[in-house]
Amino acid sequence: MKGYKVFNPDWTCRDFQYSVGETYEEDVTPRCCKRGFHFCTELKDCFNYYCFDPLNKVAEIETLGEIDTEEEGRKSCTNKIKIIRELSWEEVLKKVNMGKNNTGFGNTGTDNNGNYNTGSHNTGNYNTGICNNGDSNSGKRNKGKYNSGGRNTGDCNSGGCNKGNRNSGFNNNGYSNSGYCNNGNGNSGNHNIGNRNSGDWNRTNCSCGCFNTEEPKILMFNKPSNWTIGDWYHSKAMIILDKLHNNSLQWILTIKMSREEKEQHPDYEILGGYLRKQNNLESNQLFWDKLSECEKDIVKSLPNFDAEIFKEITGIDINKGV
Repeated sequence: MKGYKVFNPDWTCRDFQYSVGETYEEDVTPRCCKRGFHFCTELKDCFNYYCFDPLNKVAEIETLGEIDTEEEGRKSCTNKIKIIRELSWEEVLKKVNMGKNNTGFGNTGTDNNGNYNTGSHNTGNYNTGICNNGDSNSGKRNKGKYNSGGRNTGDCNSGGCNKGNRNSGFNNNGYSNSGYCNNGNGNSGNHNIGNRNSGDWNRTNCSCGCFNTEEPKILMFNKPSNWTIGDWYHSKAMIILDKLHNNSLQWILTIKMSREEKEQHPDYEILGGYLRKQNNLESNQLFWDKLSECEKDIVKSLPNFDAEIFKEITGIDINKGV
């Protein structure tokens, strides 16, 4: 069987010295990664185990003894091997790439300086597009990573010409924009210089209209308020209520378990209890009951606070037990 083997620059491998034209034999039963002379039938597979370095020596080999191969089939070993000839680095590049003029390996495109590109003119890795300087781009002319659009300098963009990350729109200089020509973040509208605008041509935040320079006030409990969405995001009440979703699970100790719960969870004796999953409304009420009076007052001081609306949405009855 013919194959390929990579060596250190001094023709050693695992402290064994080799020379071109020589035959080497060991009195062992070959086993991959344990004993024997290792090689690969495909040259590109060799670089899963050796650095892709032009200083390393690469040779074509022939096996003359028993052979053992890994389950994946990428690596094999033998107890008798002949080093047939050295391959020049130019030969190596041609053999490890299906395309042309690549300095990396595993490329099916052309003129790539990276690895595993199916496109062309890439200096990154795993690109299916062309002219990318990053990795894993399916678009063109990107300088970031994981872009499916074109001409992006950020990461994870599905749109084009973005200078941020996670944009699905075009010509954005921020992050997570689904619109285009925005200079902020999280805009679904267009031509906005701000954040989270769903309208167009705004120079503020969170506007659903057009040509606005002031951040709009929001409805609170179905009535107009003097708060902006920014005021809500920075409020102590939001920080308190944001913890609600973390309270749907509760650890129940053995001594507090009912007979029915013990029958349903027989491993309670080993664990010392079980994890009870509560419905959101029940867990929300328990969460509220454990808050301090100061924390409750902060929530109840929200603009236009309405106990009935609050209960309808969260399941929390602020008057329960009062």
